[in-house]
Amino acid sequence: MSTGFFEGIEKVVYEGPDSTNPMAYRHYNPDEIVMGKRMEEHLRFAVAWWHTFAWEGQDPFGGQTFVRPWHPQDDMERAKLKADVAFELFDILGVPYFCWHDADIRPEQGSFAENLRTLNEITDYIGEKMEAGGPDLLWGTANMFSHRRWMGGASTNPDPDVFAFAAATVKSCMDATHKLGGQNYVLWGGREGYETLLNTDLGAELDHMGRFLNMVVDYKHKIGFKGTILVEPKPQEPSKHQYDFDAATCIGFLRKYGLENEVKLNLEQGHAILAGHSFEHEIAVAAAEGMLGSIDMNRNDYQSGWDTDQFPNNTPEVALAYYHILKSGGFASGGTNFDAKVRRQSIDPADLVAAHVGGMDICARGFKAAAAMLEDGGLETALKERYAGWESAEAQAMLGSDLGSIAQRVLDDNVNPEPRSGRQEILENYVNRFV
Repeated sequence: MSTGFFEGIEKVVYEGPDSTNPMAYRHYNPDEIVMGKRMEEHLRFAVAWWHTFAWEGQDPFGGQTFVRPWHPQDDMERAKLKADVAFELFDILGVPYFCWHDADIRPEQGSFAENLRTLNEITDYIGEKMEAGGPDLLWGTANMFSHRRWMGGASTNPDPDVFAFAAATVKSCMDATHKLGGQNYVLWGGREGYETLLNTDLGAELDHMGRFLNMVVDYKHKIGFKGTILVEPKPQEPSKHQYDFDAATCIGFLRKYGLENEVKLNLEQGHAILAGHSFEHEIAVAAAEGMLGSIDMNRNDYQSGWDTDQFPNNTPEVALAYYHILKSGGFASGGTNFDAKVRRQSIDPADLVAAHVGGMDICARGFKAAAAMLEDGGLETALKERYAGWESAEAQAMLGSDLGSIAQRVLDDNVNPEPRSGRQEILENYVNRFV
């Protein structure tokens, strides 16, 4: 039985690039074969429960602008209505996956026991909808940043009782994710950082965070969860400095605490921008270390100082991101989660649909450009030519040598290299042929 929330909105279908229908896919054809696989299987789109259904339209300077039938989000009846609407949107869009935080799908009850009860109840309800033909769960996670109990952090909190509450919360969310057949479990430390070093024991907090993550991995194996554990980098906001600053910082953290073979990264476009990086940089760093897991697709407003989480609309940026994903072998358990929200003035149900349609189309368009570049091989050929000198036996032997021997060869052979062009503009022009 329909909730009526999306009344009058038909199921979105692929109409091709010449379509002018704002509620149709122009580039996303889930059955199109690209590099030997259906586009849906490559992109693995997911809808985020938090921004799409739980967010009420607040920003740093203003309150609620959305008035939904499930507001206020404070009891199980409205939580179930929200789930009903969610699965209606999943069906309209034809997405294969969704994602959630515990606080998105259940009302906050104050005590852990009550939160656990409502989490179990709502995930049973969601499970029934999945069994009836709904999409699968890409990943679940715990919201350990919104409630006031988390203001000093979760696993990094100076109060051991908060650490304990965090451990119990993550266990419950991992259990729920496992129950629903989730393909990953994500940890984002929204408050795992500091506002001032005046009251922070940074070393102790990092050690506690490392131990916490080891407990998560141990529990994954204990319950037989076959999905991937992911951590999500972000440099700041809400904290002044977060310990999961960027991909490189997270990789160093994982290696320090012996987790490099157990945990991968969930990378977000908006977080990359806040860290002063491009999305393609973060993906390339993770891929180079074999730690690329999944992505949160969105964008930030380059004129704004906070994480605006807008839907993607820049094909060249998206194309280069998917180029590095495809080059590394594509997604395994991960996918493309739209960690994105409509603008606070976009108050109609149709806006939720149109935003996802546009985001999925931009991703499909960029993905096809990335696949075409990879199949053409122009960038890979240029890369191979630039580093061709390292293929010689002499160059490889130098890597196993020492400074003194190398210096002697420079003297004996009168080595005096001339610089060679990096050909950046030529390569940029090459990319522009595809996007």
